[in-house]
Amino acid sequence: MPKRRRGSRTALHRPPAPRHERFERHVDRAVAAIPMPFRAALDEIALVIADEPTPEQLRENGLGPDETLYGLYEGVPLDEWGGDFIPVPTRILLFRLPLEEDFPHPDDLADEVRITILHELAHHLGIEDEERLIQLGID
Repeated sequence: MPKRRRGSRTALHRPPAPRHERFERHVDRAVAAIPMPFRAALDEIALVIADEPTPEQLRENGLGPDETLYGLYEGVPLDEWGGDFIPVPTRILLFRLPLEEDFPHPDDLADEVRITILHELAHHLGIEDEERLIQLGID
């Protein structure tokens, strides 16, 4: 009976992680790279990974069936909160399949995941002006 050596070649050749796990790693790295105090704002937001936007989400955002979204902010921006405000769930949705399809190279995908998270976080912070997003390097 052959002996198994620790560190054998079989240990070096693990199957690649499923695509959703690789995508989650891109998300984790993007979030970790967001500087404070902006990263702290993510504590108030659910960050959800979905495969793709629903037809209703596309319609609500003025997009046709041949168009898509990479991310979506759902909630009330901080600058619109008031004393009589009843909290509603706030979340950022990242749509994995459109991102992976349009950015097949891992480095490009990582960049776009970061940009998408920052763009949606900016909506939460009340930054809607396209010029301001460009100045911040988010759009």
